[in-house]
Amino acid sequence: MADEIDESPMPDFIGSPGLFVKEQKPRPRGGIRGALYNMSGGAWNLGPGPKQRQEDELGRRISRQLQGSYNTAVLSLKGGIGKTSTTVGVGLTLAEYRGDAPCAIDANPDSGDLVERALGEGIYQQSSPRTITDLLENIESINSLTSLARYMHHAGRLHLIAGEQDPEVSDSLTAEEYLRIRRLISSYYSVVLTDCGTGVTHNAMSGILQSADNLVIAAGYAVSGAKRARSTLHWLASHGYEDLARNAVVVITDKDEVSSRVDKDAIEEHLAGICRELIAVPHDRGVADGDLVTLDALKPETRRAYKEIAAAIVDGYR
Repeated sequence: MADEIDESPMPDFIGSPGLFVKEQKPRPRGGIRGALYNMSGGAWNLGPGPKQRQEDELGRRISRQLQGSYNTAVLSLKGGIGKTSTTVGVGLTLAEYRGDAPCAIDANPDSGDLVERALGEGIYQQSSPRTITDLLENIESINSLTSLARYMHHAGRLHLIAGEQDPEVSDSLTAEEYLRIRRLISSYYSVVLTDCGTGVTHNAMSGILQSADNLVIAAGYAVSGAKRARSTLHWLASHGYEDLARNAVVVITDKDEVSSRVDKDAIEEHLAGICRELIAVPHDRGVADGDLVTLDALKPETRRAYKEIAAAIVDGYR
């Protein structure tokens, strides 16, 4: 009698290796959980607490890999309410968490101080005073990141293009010139921040808005700052930029530490209803003094706010 053939399926020796090692919990940092972990040499690992998990999630959102190049315009209708400090703080935060270096462009028509806020005025004055005007004059000869770097300034991993400081030419940047710069930058940077200066009608603004993937609207708790943020969103929506207005991130910086007479909750509630997300930056001398902005000098609450803004920006890149 012929042997019967065993037709049972062959075990999958390659595709099913099994799990022989238990998945290890992430290491807790700080607090009681971190202390227990350190005291026990890692034997007692309760895993990260809720606060650390939230921080880790923000980091994951900020560091999300992107396909292509994206541009966020930071603008306001009123000066002195934290627009440039937000650009620097968020730019430094993006540089800290992302694998690719971000770029920030100073397109302020009024002798912007983006690079001074990122480097410190003393260091900027000692460096090669390359500006956006120099970049435009030589843009045809730039064909690599190495050649582009000659026109950049660097605050750690944040790369910056300085605004024009000469008052006679600082307002001369046109929409077409900005778009030329944007096309060049898009070949080398996946995340770009553009500090637009005050107002929405200066020469370069139509080019900035045309190439923006999302917006950060700077506002303050003073009644005038809140009204101007609302006016900015209304202007955008009525001039063909409804999607940008609807998906804008409004950032309220408590720069001047307004009095208790101002109803902050009412201002936040009103603005939150007309944008994608509203984030408050607390009063912080590291921001309010109008000088060098460094993450190490900021309060933890301020750093957390900048992380939330950076995460909201990257979330808006689709």
